[in-house]
Amino acid sequence: MEGDKQAHEQGRRRLGVAVLGCGSVGSQVVRLLLEQAGDLEARIGAPVELAGVAVRRLDAPREVEVPEGLITTDAAGLVAREDVDLVVEVIGGIEPARTLILSALEHGASVVTANKALLAEDGPTLFETAEKVGRDLYYEASVAGAIPILRPLRESLAGDRVTRVLGIVNGTTNFILDKMDTSGAGFTEALEEAQELGYAEADPTADVEGFDAAAKAAILASLAFHSRVTASDVHREGISEVSAADVLSAKEMGAVVKLLAICELRATDGGEEAVAVRVHPAMIPRSHPLASVREAYNAVFVESEAAGQLMFYGPGAGGSPTASAVLGDLVTVARNLLAGTRGAGESAYADRAVLPMGETRTRYHVAIDVDDRAGVLAAVATAFAEHGVSIQTVRQEGRDADAQLVVVSHEATDAQLSATVEHLRGMDAVREVTSVMRVEGEQE
Repeated sequence: MEGDKQAHEQGRRRLGVAVLGCGSVGSQVVRLLLEQAGDLEARIGAPVELAGVAVRRLDAPREVEVPEGLITTDAAGLVAREDVDLVVEVIGGIEPARTLILSALEHGASVVTANKALLAEDGPTLFETAEKVGRDLYYEASVAGAIPILRPLRESLAGDRVTRVLGIVNGTTNFILDKMDTSGAGFTEALEEAQELGYAEADPTADVEGFDAAAKAAILASLAFHSRVTASDVHREGISEVSAADVLSAKEMGAVVKLLAICELRATDGGEEAVAVRVHPAMIPRSHPLASVREAYNAVFVESEAAGQLMFYGPGAGGSPTASAVLGDLVTVARNLLAGTRGAGESAYADRAVLPMGETRTRYHVAIDVDDRAGVLAAVATAFAEHGVSIQTVRQEGRDADAQLVVVSHEATDAQLSATVEHLRGMDAVREVTSVMRVEGEQE
């Protein structure tokens, strides 16, 4: 089958592209393929021809008009056609996307996908199949929309040693947290505005509970640290519990709350390196580059030994920005097909273990409602000390019969902090631990 495909390519020097899905991203991919056909031919070295567009329903409204005869509901038949050299998958989800991608590869087509959920769940199966059949699997559009971040990690920094990737990779949550910071709105109010403006879905669970960001974090960590990381390896917390009081407290200490995807190398007790991957809201200093990322924009901050600190910024979602990343991959894959070569595949040679969240170290912001009486502050400080958590700063605000203590710790493990919080909740003088939030970035 592969030999027939190669002979077919060499004989006609025309590359057929099948697009799976014609929603907000797929429709823009189709538009760019049609409108920029001349430029794409010049950049690739051969004409690119739209061979077909697979959709779920023929009568669904679409943002672009697809040429007559190219729309089909037979996606399986489309990816198996001999005149299809490249398949663009933008339908999302696990199935039927996985089956269709595997079929496309096995029938000799290279694949470009934006499917973060599938890559984070079962990427190794896809990469192994691509390797076996000698075809490309590219996926720049799966993380941060139009921002070129995966290619720099895979290629530009291939000779460097990446030690940390810190990113805002979900535009919906960034919009909500930015609105809470700038207007003083609560979470529910900010979410409603995001939905009205089209930044949030009617069911925002995947975004606000961190599932979307966790899938992207798994992909980033896999590339950065040359180890297989799946979404299930990522510690995940969303933003639904972030309150206006948390945002205000961050502001008072010169910080801002962001939902961060954090991927880093950490030393284990045995001295070996492990990968730590987490997604959660955190306070970062307003002086940090990520603090200035506003509204629905994304940004990824990369730290490496030789290059130092790098930041990638831009629109992280939307039909046209994501389609731009898809087309960039398509050009590269098409050039590889014509040259009879393939790009870099999966790099998992380091095979590092994923560190349990309990062993992950960071700083913490803890707000505690306590009785306003002598000795309470000392008792709280003792609770922190007993679990090995050193206090950096403490602020007390009195309110008649009770008070609030706001404690910011030095770096400690998640397990140490969790034990401290449980201790605090059992103390007679503590009415409630009202908020626990991690603090990232350099100490001020």
